[in-house]
Amino acid sequence: MTKHIVSLSETMEAHAGLTHWSISRRVTSKGDFIDRLKKGGDCSTGTYEAVVQRFENIWPTDLDWPSDIPRPQQKEEAA
Repeated sequence: MTKHIVSLSETMEAHAGLTHWSISRRVTSKGDFIDRLKKGGDCSTGTYEAVVQRFENIWPTDLDWPSDIPRPQQKEEAA
């Protein structure tokens, strides 16, 4: 499952010209979250679901979602 988060990050990095540090801050409050996953770290199922949902919420409309990753329904973030 962490491979999905890394893949989403890498896809967005290539499309938007952002670093994984920047994307990590957008989908979590930790700039090093995705870096830790790239280095073999793990996360809980709840964290995975929340992060993938945040990717869905910020995903560029002109970028196809990777077909090998289940896409959640878009939800509004709580204020």
